[in-house]
Amino acid sequence: MGKESSGRGEKAHGIPQGGVLREKFLPVSPEDLRERGISQLDFVYVSGDAYVDHPSFGPAIITRLLQDHGYTVGIIAQPDWKNPDSFSYLGRPRLAFLVSAGNMDSMVNHYTVSKKRRQTDAYSPGGKTGRRPDRAAQVYSSLIRSQFRDVPIILGGIEASLRRLAHYDYWSDSLKKSLLCDSGADLISYGMGEHSILEIAEALNAGLPISEITYVPGTCFRTRDLSSVYDAVLLPSYEELCRDRENYAKSFRIQFQNTDPCSGKRLIESYGSFYVVQNPPAMPLSTLEMDDVYSLPYARTYHPDYEDAGGIPALEEVRFSIVSNRGCFGGCSFCALTFHQGRRIQTRSDDSILQEEVLISKDPLFRGYIHDVGGPTANFHQPACKKQLKSGVCPKRECLFPEPCKNLEISEKSYADLLRKMREVPGVKKVFVRSGVRFDYLLLDPSDDFLKELVGHHISGQLKVAPEHVSDRVLRLMGKPPHQVYLKFAERYLRMNRALGKKQYLVPYLISSHPGSQMEDAVELALYLKSIHHQPEQVQDFYPTPSTVSTVMYYTGIHPLTGEKVYVPRDPHEKAMQRALLQFQDPKNHDLVLEALKSCGREDLIGDGPGCLIRKGREKHGKAGKTDDTSDAGAGSRQRPGKRARR
Repeated sequence: MGKESSGRGEKAHGIPQGGVLREKFLPVSPEDLRERGISQLDFVYVSGDAYVDHPSFGPAIITRLLQDHGYTVGIIAQPDWKNPDSFSYLGRPRLAFLVSAGNMDSMVNHYTVSKKRRQTDAYSPGGKTGRRPDRAAQVYSSLIRSQFRDVPIILGGIEASLRRLAHYDYWSDSLKKSLLCDSGADLISYGMGEHSILEIAEALNAGLPISEITYVPGTCFRTRDLSSVYDAVLLPSYEELCRDRENYAKSFRIQFQNTDPCSGKRLIESYGSFYVVQNPPAMPLSTLEMDDVYSLPYARTYHPDYEDAGGIPALEEVRFSIVSNRGCFGGCSFCALTFHQGRRIQTRSDDSILQEEVLISKDPLFRGYIHDVGGPTANFHQPACKKQLKSGVCPKRECLFPEPCKNLEISEKSYADLLRKMREVPGVKKVFVRSGVRFDYLLLDPSDDFLKELVGHHISGQLKVAPEHVSDRVLRLMGKPPHQVYLKFAERYLRMNRALGKKQYLVPYLISSHPGSQMEDAVELALYLKSIHHQPEQVQDFYPTPSTVSTVMYYTGIHPLTGEKVYVPRDPHEKAMQRALLQFQDPKNHDLVLEALKSCGREDLIGDGPGCLIRKGREKHGKAGKTDDTSDAGAGSRQRPGKRARR
């Protein structure tokens, strides 16, 4: 919290939801420092989010981990960026400032896919907007540098992680430099960050200058001298990227092939007079390390200073949820997980998860329902194959796409066993699975054990899944299985419901205007929706965010991994027509749907027949149907306000 919001008034020792005193939190004010006898903090963590001390929030994990290793850490949450003094009221840190824009990219947090300002911010007190600047990581870092010329600044969080090298920026429609170039920061800690931040802290504490900390896996640094950089690949320079978009596609392909700590090379990007060097990724956490991380003494709620404002909305989705795994080998083109968490699955032990469940069950606000147990993909609960444990993931092959790898080990038994154990914890009425379930992986499992558990005990009325489209042409570009695979899953799901005497439905996530989607594809999707009698209340439009395959396709018109040319719907009116087709039954969309059908020669779908989408005539109506402003498809790792936060 910034200086203006951290005063200790009458409610300084107030109790937020869950009954946790402020003494359970890390210091946020000079008064906190005096009371705890801290004359100088080792680290000051600056965040674009309000302060929530819960393990689903990346800043909480990093700060608690540093505290556990003996370092003192203070929090400046949502400082007033118009007042540089807001960054100095906790004093000069002994070792470094740590800076994060928050649990989402600040531009995704602020703007819808149509570049309109969002009306709420789930990570701010009371959900109110305006508590952080655009491009928060850069703004915060620059202001800190203006106040503290020689204190190391280390950027982390998803905004810095996905902007660590040159990247396409949708909001300015331009190719931006690495965040290191204009921020004044010394290092970027990318990915989940636990290993790299501890190694950086150890080096700083030993007296090593920040300029010499160039060897830590999972970091990026600036340099003018490459003499000590070894085992490296030279990427196209920033000048070459700006000159030819094909060079950007080539550069991204190289980056994509170097995202595993076992096989990844150092990458060098030239900016003329200096270079940005990306070290290979840090090793993923072991099960024991993950258990340790999630057993740290989190307050598990928001700081009491936010009580009068109504708390932090983003907490409510995850307050009673449990992270069971990290990483994803699904390979969706519109997702940035490959660049952020990696493709290797990391899991916690059952004992660790059950201990957290018991802890949750004792919360005074708990009503018996675990809202979710999972991660990026719930039923990915083990590594894709044994080879990954020694050699890492294959640089040029995917585990599931375009066909499942012959080495893929398919088993959902351990996850099903975990769910059974969780149901037995006293005080727990139901454990929901709301993380993504990868249906093509589920179909590969010859056993119905997990599906039976899921349908019988862990959903309520409906299961949300992500086929994303029905056109195989578009699905291939999305990195998703053919539509027939989803239909087979839907049939298997229906059979299981009937066998268990249940009547539960599938709710499909669908994306409009993804690269490769032509009007004919959007019509095909509309006809499918008509056939299943489903009309989405809100429509997800593809949102180009940094460091995804789909975003590179959007910017370059080239699939970076195959080199093929890709049609990209960029015109706002064309995108509006594709979006309207998904809500063809809404009278407000009649004119757009009519124009869309005529544009691709599908007048046969205009009329009063049972197979038609719209009638020929209509009464006058208002504006077209709305785009979903909160669940923007393709928003890197599916960054949704309130979605499980990631470092």
